[in-house]
Parts: sequence; structure tokens; C-alpha cells
Amino acid sequence: MEEIVKLKKATYHLWTFTISKLISIFGAQVYAFAISFYILQLTGSATSFATNLICSILPRTLLAPFAGYAADKYSRKGIIIGAQIASSLAIGGLLIFSINAELSLIAIYITTVILSITSTFSGVTFSSSMTGLVDEARIQKAMSLNQMSISFATIGSPAVGGILYGTVPMPVFLGIYLTASIIAVILESTMNFKLFATRKEVVEGAPKESMLQSIKEGFKYLMKQPTIKVIIFISLIVNFLFGAFQVGYSFILIEKLKLDPVHFGYTEMAFAIGMLLMSIYFSSAKELKYPLLVSKWSIVGTGFLLGAIATPLLMNMSYFGTVVFYIIVLFVFGVSMMITNTPIMVMMQKTIDDDYKGRVFSILETGSMALMPLGMVVFGFLYDVLSAELILITSGVLLVATVLVLARPSVIRKAHPELAKRKVETTPDPQPE
Repeated sequence: MEEIVKLKKATYHLWTFTISKLISIFGAQVYAFAISFYILQLTGSATSFATNLICSILPRTLLAPFAGYAADKYSRKGIIIGAQIASSLAIGGLLIFSINAELSLIAIYITTVILSITSTFSGVTFSSSMTGLVDEARIQKAMSLNQMSISFATIGSPAVGGILYGTVPMPVFLGIYLTASIIAVILESTMNFKLFATRKEVVEGAPKESMLQSIKEGFKYLMKQPTIKVIIFISLIVNFLFGAFQVGYSFILIEKLKLDPVHFGYTEMAFAIGMLLMSIYFSSAKELKYPLLVSKWSIVGTGFLLGAIATPLLMNMSYFGTVVFYIIVLFVFGVSMMITNTPIMVMMQKTIDDDYKGRVFSILETGSMALMPLGMVVFGFLYDVLSAELILITSGVLLVATVLVLARPSVIRKAHPELAKRKVETTPDPQPE
């Protein structure tokens, strides 16, 4: 009877978590979209726009290890609700400021920093809490629903942000975002983060680790997990090389091929739709037996897609053909990203000890957030001095080579020993002469 009650609560968590994430992510992306327009309209300066991006990225990079420590040592529910309340207060403060005076860059930058800090603590803690919120059999469904929320927000937020920014004053806009944030707090407060948790009980009188010692222990734990270590190394390299796509894609389509902004928007929408459809599939599909193997070949496919982006630069294609080509490529790109990420995230959720999840996910967060801007800077420079075709094809080759080396057959066999056993069982015995 108790098990049935827990499963019902887990089902409630699935949908509450999804709605909460959809509201908070959608609100954050609409806010980011509108505030970017506001900064550019207010100053006309790319430097001011870039400063706001730095205010968003830098706190996430620096504070992720501390967020991981907090997620492993303190109440995860308390951290998530506290972070969401802090977000609401920051938005409320900016709302009051906008009513009494015109928004200044300093006020926007401070709010961006606070929102970045709170989203770091909330994001790392939510990632660490997944196995405590839902039963093991539905972790893939939970991860897929989370990604579905992100995809919906990615598709809808530019349109909603554009409509709101063009039709309502900034105080009304901020009031809508504040309302969404408060709803997210209410939903999160009804969730039981310890439902399926397997964290060790704190023993009274036991010597306490310092924060630095605890973070070091997280690194030590990671170094003793060869499969997880490989996954994180692959993730970091993929994040860096993905800069070739992030910088080059817009540059090629807008500057080189002169695509209409509306048609460029269609290609970006195709990317989000690919992710969304694959999220829906994974939310109802059976869990994959060999997630690392599936992700390996999905990354190989992504490497080929990265090189394929250069195709219209290498051969003559009509304008219509170019638009259709990029819509198809970006759709497949979105699908391949989900095939890469979802199985790996499920594997990490099930493999990493509950007491170390926060610190391991924070290491991944720190590395990713550091390498993404680095990749964008490096590739931004390279696109100014080398041909776009050469950069994309080389990046694709490096991506394929990296995953083939790091996820070589011996690593796959360690991650999935049952796969090696299955091969032995299906190998026919030699026939006597």
C-alpha cells in the first residue's frame, strides 16, 4: 500500500516538476529576450549587451561548485525554494525600480547576476534531486519531460517575448514574470524531495568536512568512476567544439548566404522541434539498454552534421534549396542532441551515488559554462581568419575522432559488461573438422 502511495506521489512529481520547469524556463527566456532588446534599444551598444551576457555566464561558472556542495550537504527542497524566492525578490525589486524610475543598466546587470546565481543553485540541485523525486523506472521519462519543457520554451519564448515587448510597458512585463516565478515557488513547495532519496543520514558527533574538503571529495569520487569520467570529458569537448556551430551557423546563414531573418528563424525553430519530438518519444519509450553506445554513435552523427553545414558553401544551391536544406539539417541536429543527452543523463542519474550527485553535476556545469564562451571566442576569431568550410569540416572530424577514441570499444565494454557477455553468448562455437 505504501509503495502505491509513493508511486502516485512520483506521478504527481513528474507533472508538477514539468509544469514548474516550463513556467520558470519560459519566464526566464522571455525575460532574457526582452531585456536584450531593451539594452540594445537603450544604448545601441554591443558592449552593453555583451556585459549582460557576462553577468549571466560568469556567476554560473564560478558558483557551480558551491551549488554542488550545497545540494549534497543541505536540504535540496530548501535550496530550490530559496533560490526561486530569491529570483522572485530580484524580479520584484526590478519591477519596483521600473515603476519609480527608468530602468538603468546597473539595475539590469544586478538583477541578471542574482538570477544567474539562483538558477545555478536551482539547476544543479534539481539535477541532483531527480532520483529522489521519481521512481527509478521513470527517470528517463522525467529527463525527457524536463527537456520537453526547455524545447517548448525555446520555440515559444521569442514569439511571446516579441509580442509582450512590443505591446506592454516594462513594468507589466516584469509583473507577468514575477507572477510566473511565484507560481513556480508554490508548485515546488508541494514536492517531496526525499521520496526515493538514498542519501546517508548525518551522524551526530561525526567530524564535519569543510566546503573545500567536500568539493575535493567530489573530484576524488569522480576520478574513481571511469565511465562517468569519460562521459564528462566527452561532454566538455563536445561543448567546446559546439562553438563552431554556435558562432558559424548564424555567421554563414546571415552574412555569407544572406538568408531572410524569417527564414533563418524557421531553421532555428526546426532545431527546437527536433528536440521536442525526440523528447516526446523518450518520455514514453522503454529505457535504452546501452546508453553510452547509443550516445557515442549519435555524437558521431552530429560530427557529420557539423561538417554538412558547410555544403551550400561548397556547391551551388538555389535560395529555396538552401533554406530547406538547413531546416532538415537543424531538425536532425535537434533529434541527435536528444539521442545523445537523454540516455547519458539517465545513466548518470542511476550511476552516481546520491550523496555525490550535486558535486558531480556541478563539475559538469562549471566545465560546460567555462568552455562554451571560450569556444565562442576561439571560433569567433577563427571565422575571421579562416574559411567557414574548413572550420566546420575540421570541427566535425575532431568531434568524430574524439568520441571514437574516448568511447572506444574497451570503454563501452566496461560501461556495459552485459553487452560483451551477450556477444560471447551469440558467437557460434567452432565446428570440429
